[in-house]
Amino acid sequence: MTQAYIEHVNITVKNLDRTVAFLLAALPDWHVRGEGAVDWFGKPARWLHVGTDATYLALMDGGEGSGQPWTGHHVGMKHVGIVVADVDAVVARLAAAGHALDHWGGAHPFRRSVYVIEADELQFEFVQYLSDKATERNAYAV
Repeated sequence: MTQAYIEHVNITVKNLDRTVAFLLAALPDWHVRGEGAVDWFGKPARWLHVGTDATYLALMDGGEGSGQPWTGHHVGMKHVGIVVADVDAVVARLAAAGHALDHWGGAHPFRRSVYVIEADELQFEFVQYLSDKATERNAYAV
């Protein structure tokens, strides 16, 4: 390994099957890498890893309450950004599965993105880069 990278993010959800169905509708090249059950501090929970062979989301059910709105000022995650080859295809697949987009990302010459809020109020950003150059992909003052 030459460079550090994020292997996974662990997220608690209310309905594991619903969240996995959402992710697999958006990302058909992802798969369930593993799953099981655990006693999470006195409460039984199912866990599941969904993603690619290199990176994944670790999901656990049994969540209580609801996610915080992305427009708030709470401490914690606002969204998970996932790079995709074709953002329009993601939008179409999610629409076919009954999921509406929340909003499009801002105009940028080298990337397009869309934000979708999953049923537990988890926000996902799907990003399509239009350049292979890091300087263009990461240009913030355009």
